[in-house]
Amino acid sequence: MNIKSELPDNIMDDIYYFNKGVHRSAYKFLGSKRRVVDGEIGYQFTVWAPNANNVSIQGDFTQWHLVGMNRLDGGIWTIYFSGDIKGDKYKYAVDNGRGHVEYKLDPFSYRNEISPKDASIVWDLPKLEWADQEWMANQNKERLFKSPIQIYEVHPGSWRRHPDGREYNLSELADALVPYVKDMGYTHIELMPVMEHPLDASWGYQITGYYAINGRYGTPEDLHYFVDLAHQNGIGVMVDWVPGHYSRNSNGLAYFDGTPCYEYEDSNKANNVGWGALNFDLGKNQVQSFLISNAMYWLKEYHLDGIRVDAVTNMLYLDFDDKPWTPNEDGSNHNRQGVEFIKKLNQTIHEECPHVLTMAEESTDWKGATHPVEEGGLGFDYKWNMGWMNDTLKFIELDPVYRPASLRLITFAFMYQYNERYILPFSHDEVVHGKRSMLDKFPLSRRDQFANLRLLYGYKMAQPGKKLNFMGNELGQYLEWRFNEELDWAGLQQEFNKEYQYYIRTLNHLGLAEASLHELDHDPLGMQGIDADDLEEGVLSFLRRSSQEDDFMVCVFNFTPVERNPKRIGVPYPGNYQVVLNSELEEFGGRWTHRHGTLTSQAAPSDGFEQSIELIVPGFAALFIKPETIDLQAQDHSEKDSVAKVNPKDPSKTKSADKAKAKSSRQKRRKRGKKR
Repeated sequence: MNIKSELPDNIMDDIYYFNKGVHRSAYKFLGSKRRVVDGEIGYQFTVWAPNANNVSIQGDFTQWHLVGMNRLDGGIWTIYFSGDIKGDKYKYAVDNGRGHVEYKLDPFSYRNEISPKDASIVWDLPKLEWADQEWMANQNKERLFKSPIQIYEVHPGSWRRHPDGREYNLSELADALVPYVKDMGYTHIELMPVMEHPLDASWGYQITGYYAINGRYGTPEDLHYFVDLAHQNGIGVMVDWVPGHYSRNSNGLAYFDGTPCYEYEDSNKANNVGWGALNFDLGKNQVQSFLISNAMYWLKEYHLDGIRVDAVTNMLYLDFDDKPWTPNEDGSNHNRQGVEFIKKLNQTIHEECPHVLTMAEESTDWKGATHPVEEGGLGFDYKWNMGWMNDTLKFIELDPVYRPASLRLITFAFMYQYNERYILPFSHDEVVHGKRSMLDKFPLSRRDQFANLRLLYGYKMAQPGKKLNFMGNELGQYLEWRFNEELDWAGLQQEFNKEYQYYIRTLNHLGLAEASLHELDHDPLGMQGIDADDLEEGVLSFLRRSSQEDDFMVCVFNFTPVERNPKRIGVPYPGNYQVVLNSELEEFGGRWTHRHGTLTSQAAPSDGFEQSIELIVPGFAALFIKPETIDLQAQDHSEKDSVAKVNPKDPSKTKSADKAKAKSSRQKRRKRGKKR
C-alpha cells in the first residue's frame, strides 16, 4: 500500500467554497474518493475537522493501524492510498489535543456498516444508467400544482418483511411496492429517512450518516433501482430529510473534532432535549455547505422528485424545545439563522432542480411558508397542514351525537386553506405512541368503525390540497404501526378489511380522474360552499370545481349514523346529476345494496341556490355527485352568496369568483349537455 501526497485538482478551490458556505456538491471532494495517480487506482480520504489536534485513519487497508493524515488550510485533513480498496472498512481517529481520541464515521461516506457495527465503507458514487428519461423530461412544477398528488408514505423496514423477519432491501421493496402503489391509485411514494441511523426505533430521524444508505435497506445501487422502477411506472419518489438535528452518538457528527463543530457553541441552542439529539448550527458556513450539498446529493444523484423537510418548526424557533433557551438580542424567539438557511436551501433547490417539490413539516402558523423568498416567504412548495389534520381527527373522534354541534371544528379550515399550498397528511405520527390506529380511533361497532373510516377518507379526498396517507392506513388494520414488523396483511382476510382497501383504491382513482378534485387545489375558485352550518343534522356539503364551468363535484358528508331521508341539497344548475361514489355501498363494506338513480334538479331554492336535488344520505356516508346533463345558460346568479360563505373574511375572492363566472358565462352562451 503506497501513501502519496499529491493533492486532487481544484481541492483548494473546493475548500474555499466549502468554508464560504456556498459549495453545492461537497460530497464530490470530501469523504473517500476514487482517484487514479500515476496510472494506478487509489482513494483520497478527506475530512473537515478544523479544531482537531491530529486526525488519523485506520481500516482494512492499514491492517487497522493508525496512519496520520495531512492537514490543509481551511480545517481539512487528507491522505491518499493507492490500490482498489472499494468495500474496505475504515474509521477516522480524531485527537482533540486534550488526551482523548474519538473514532468517527466518515460524515461523507456513501455506505456504513449496519449497527451495532460502526465503520464506514469505501464506496464509489455509482455511475448509474437510468431508464427514466421520459419521466424526467415531463416533470413540470406548475403542471404538478394542478395535478393530483396522492402520496403513499412508507417506512421501508416494515411495509413487507422476509419470512425470517429480515427487512427487504430497496430493490426487493421496489418489485413489490411499486406495482401495489400504482394499482392503488397513488401518484408518489414518500420514503421515511433512508439515511444511515443506528436506532431502528428512531424510524430514521436521528441520522449518523447523511450521505449513506441505511445498510438494512441495501446499497446506493438499490435506491437507484427503486427510483428508476417507480419512474418507469409513472410514480414519483420523495424522501424525508432531517437538516435540523442529528444523532448525538459519539461516533457520528457530535462534537466531531472535540469542539462544537456541526452543532451550536451555545449549549441552549445545540441541545435538543425532546429528541435527545443535537441541533445543527444553521448559521455556520461549513454546515450550510454540508446540508445543501446533502440535499443536492439525494435529489440529483438519485433523481428524487421531492424532499420533505422534517421538524421545520425546530429550525424556526429558538424556544421550540422544552428546555432553557437563549433569546435574540431584542428578546425575540425566531431563529434568524435557521430562517435564512431555509430560504437559501429552497432557493438553491429550485435553481438546481426546478422540478423538485420541497415540503415543510411545520406545525405553527408561520406566515408565508410556501410563498416565494423574494416575496418574504420561506420558499417551500408545500406545507403539511397540521392544523387541518388535528382538527379533523379531533372532530371525527367525537361521539357522533356531539358532531353536528361541533361542525365548525372542521369548517374552520375553510378560513385559511388558501393561505398556503397545503398537503393534507394522515402520517405515521397519527398511528403510534398510544394514538391508536386510524380504525381504532372510533369507539363504535366494527361495521361503524369502517363506515367512519370511509367517511373520513372521503372527506379528505374532497378537501382542497394534495393528499398523504401512511402505509397500512388503507388496510384498516386495528393495531398501531410497529416499526419492527411488517404491516398486518393477514388482516385483509377479516370482515370489512378487503372491502375497505377496495374503497380506498376506488377513492384514489376518483381523485386521479376528476379534475374538480385536484386542478384548483390552490385556487379559491376551486371550492364553493353549499351548507357548512348544518348544526342540527351534521351534514356538510360543498362544491369542488375545475377550470371548466360544467366540471364540478357536489360533495356531501353525513357525520351521524342517522339516515337523512330525504335531504335537499342546493345545486348551481338545472339538470340531471349522478352519484359517482357512495361510501356506504355494500361492495365497500357498507349497508347499501343499490345505487342512487338519476337525480333531477328541481326549481326549489335551497342553500342559497335556485335549484336543488333531493336524495337519501345514508348515515356515516360520503357522497360524490357529478352533473350528467345540465343547462349552463340557466346559471344560478345566487352562487356568489355561497362563495362568500367559504371566504367571509376575504371579499376580494368573492369578487374574483363572480368575475370569473361572468366571463365563463359569456363564453358559453349556449346550452351544453354532456354525458359524463
